[in-house]
Amino acid sequence: MIYHILILHFIFTTNPEKTQVFSSTPNSKLINSEAVRYSDFGAKGDGKTDDMEAIVAAHEFANEHGLPVKADKGASYYIGGKELTATIQTDTDFGEASFLIDDTEVENRTAPVFLVSSSLEPYKVKTISSLKRNQEKVDLKLPGPALITVTDSNTKRYIRFGPNVNNGASQTDIFLIDRNGSVDTNTPIIWDFDQISEMTILPIDDETLKITAGRFTTIANQEESQYNYYSRNISIQRSNVVIDGLEHRITGEGDQGAPYNGFLNISNCTNVTVQNTTLTGHKTYQTIGRAGTTVSMGSYDIIVNKALNVSFINCKQTNDIDDHTFWGIMGSNFSKNLLFDKCTFSRFDAHMGVANATIRNSTLGHMGINAIGTGTFTVEKSEIRGRSLINLRPDYGSTWEGKLIIRDCTFVPAAGRPVSASLISGSNSGQHDFGYTCYMPEEIIIENLRIEDSNHPENYLGPAIFGNFNSERENDSSEEKYPYVLTKKVTIKNVTTSSGKELRVSENERMFEGVNVDVK
Repeated sequence: MIYHILILHFIFTTNPEKTQVFSSTPNSKLINSEAVRYSDFGAKGDGKTDDMEAIVAAHEFANEHGLPVKADKGASYYIGGKELTATIQTDTDFGEASFLIDDTEVENRTAPVFLVSSSLEPYKVKTISSLKRNQEKVDLKLPGPALITVTDSNTKRYIRFGPNVNNGASQTDIFLIDRNGSVDTNTPIIWDFDQISEMTILPIDDETLKITAGRFTTIANQEESQYNYYSRNISIQRSNVVIDGLEHRITGEGDQGAPYNGFLNISNCTNVTVQNTTLTGHKTYQTIGRAGTTVSMGSYDIIVNKALNVSFINCKQTNDIDDHTFWGIMGSNFSKNLLFDKCTFSRFDAHMGVANATIRNSTLGHMGINAIGTGTFTVEKSEIRGRSLINLRPDYGSTWEGKLIIRDCTFVPAAGRPVSASLISGSNSGQHDFGYTCYMPEEIIIENLRIEDSNHPENYLGPAIFGNFNSERENDSSEEKYPYVLTKKVTIKNVTTSSGKELRVSENERMFEGVNVDVK
């Protein structure tokens, strides 16, 4: 309330025109209205005047009185670089309005433009000192279902290898419990926590919050190409949210620029659906990585971090999904149960692990599917155009502890460029400690797969199930300090190739000679 009064005081005392607009709509009238509009708080919507203060004030008032927000029809809201964030806690309809987010001069590149948050406050748990993997119940009694986030800062996982080498991340997990403390079987605890540094309860709102439409354009930053991530975005940190019909485009990308941390940034929540939405891939810039070599910087329009049950349905991107000048549109960490359905995107990616993921009825472009994690990864009724059908990320040990199912799909290796195709790629020398035992999928099921490999290099021997994960493992002298656990069984049914060549196991036959491959 104090913040709301300060905003109104600023509007009244610094801009007489805004004062006149607001005074024509008294508080009592707004409270009894069907929706709050940005113009009620002085927004011009002319595409030139910075309307962010009015947008912040409108949402503050709407949140206080439980009113929905509607953008003014036909308005074009310019959002400058001031450090202001509009908090959304009620249904918001951006309609046909346009929002121009200018990132050329910003006070705080990490401050979101909109924050979708709960009015329910998180709180710490001090009574639980340890957790076990797949533990079925936590000793808690709560008013209702809740998310639990837990960290052990003394244990490091995901100790990255390669040009962006690092010392790992604190062991982290997020899972869902009911009011009696029973863990949702779809969001299992994936680590042993012998000691807990921090445990937080995030209450879940019963009602679904809806954010509808809106045409957003980011004027890209012009900073040096370094890892100074921009988060001038819509940050979703509330459970039970639906985003429907939103559009985001990017303009002004030049010869250099800092990367982006997702225009839609979804974190610390569950049950978020993004549907009928159009997003845009960011231009790829290069910098010097931690290992002192040149690296391409990941820059994202979608980020999912510490989130459960996140679905993208009937979504697409504005740029060509096979254009290598743009980075893959999506990245995720520490999440569970991610879904792409009827999507056309350049990439699906899980950096620091996903537990269970599904891609169906979708087309993925030049960066394909990149993942590590646990549980079941299902790809069905989709077209994959990456260098491999699924790339198990080498920088995190190419680990997938669970099952991989590929069903009724088409694989176009490297989007049709001549390459020696492999279905499952990755790399693990067995010489690096990633902070966990690394596994290949224990079981792989491939049914009804068409491989479009007619454009292939000379001396092409046909597509392989596995890439060459460790060339040192071609002889008996290879010794792995951190053994890589191989697949136990592969079941193949009805795999065809446009080249007419048969599917092979791998060019590294020695490494995979103990894998049971059952061709039906």
